[in-house]
Amino acid sequence: MSLFDNIQFAYPQFFWLLLLIPAMLLWQWKVASAKKVRLKLSSDDGFQNYQPSFRQSLVFMPFLFRLLSVICIIIALARPQSSSQAQQVSTEGISIVLAMDISGSMLAEDFKPNRIEAAKKVAIDFIDHRPNDLIGLVIFSGESFTQCPLTSDHAVLKNLMSKIESGMLTDGTAIGEGLATAVNRLKDAKTKSKVIILLTDGVNNAGAIAPLTAGEIAKTFGIRVYTIGVGTVGMAPYPFKTVFGIQYQNVPVQIDEEICKQISDATDGKYFRATNNKSLKEIYSEIDKLEKTKVEVTEFRRHSEEYFNYALAAGIFFALELLLKYTWLRKLT
Repeated sequence: MSLFDNIQFAYPQFFWLLLLIPAMLLWQWKVASAKKVRLKLSSDDGFQNYQPSFRQSLVFMPFLFRLLSVICIIIALARPQSSSQAQQVSTEGISIVLAMDISGSMLAEDFKPNRIEAAKKVAIDFIDHRPNDLIGLVIFSGESFTQCPLTSDHAVLKNLMSKIESGMLTDGTAIGEGLATAVNRLKDAKTKSKVIILLTDGVNNAGAIAPLTAGEIAKTFGIRVYTIGVGTVGMAPYPFKTVFGIQYQNVPVQIDEEICKQISDATDGKYFRATNNKSLKEIYSEIDKLEKTKVEVTEFRRHSEEYFNYALAAGIFFALELLLKYTWLRKLT
């Protein structure tokens, strides 16, 4: 830890006076050289075993105390101040569940490297921008599953997000089931705002709950649903496993946009269409702006003058210099 942690100086320009220190050292060297006495002796045999006394070895101490005194005076003139601050933060958190389609069609490569990996990356970036929110994760294909309940531990959430793969659940597209599971995870949340971001690339063809029914349930619990249709317009390259390895074939992109729009409209949300990685990222950025967490910060600052300690130290060092110079070391200086 630095000596001047949490210290700021009202008059830092006084530190230019520290240039006096090398000047003082040079002056002391010249004075000491002038006091040296040169003697010519025929032999130095009498001085071979000479050892200076303890008092003689401390002859430099008065000058050292003078240097320390000057340094402390300069620091005191710069007027050091310690600062402390406190923040009162009030947050209006949001509970968000990401409902993600992981059906086989999410392996299509109109997104790079494919739809599911692109969706995971953008979702993780979105999570990083929501540090104050509770976020959960639901995955669905032919059935739905809660991959992660609502949590403030975003490191765990992102780790579970990264492990998502197509094929984890029975294949199909059960949009209604995925939405209903997300609603079930959100309905008892205590936060003022509750949001579902549902991402899919297909048409509902599985599950016992119709998408519009799930949307009505979300509306009942005051949950806003943003829906995202993922897929290029027209045809998309899809990898098929064959005896000759992976073969690509263009398949039609079919997204039930009308149902998605109806769900979002009914819940005061919004429908988006993502046709590539860039547009998907922009969609999450827009949702991030629409659902900003309210943060109020009140900051207090307090400054305390610290120059007295340095002025006191300067006085002590100066007194020690005089004490040694005119008492114990008087005959040596």
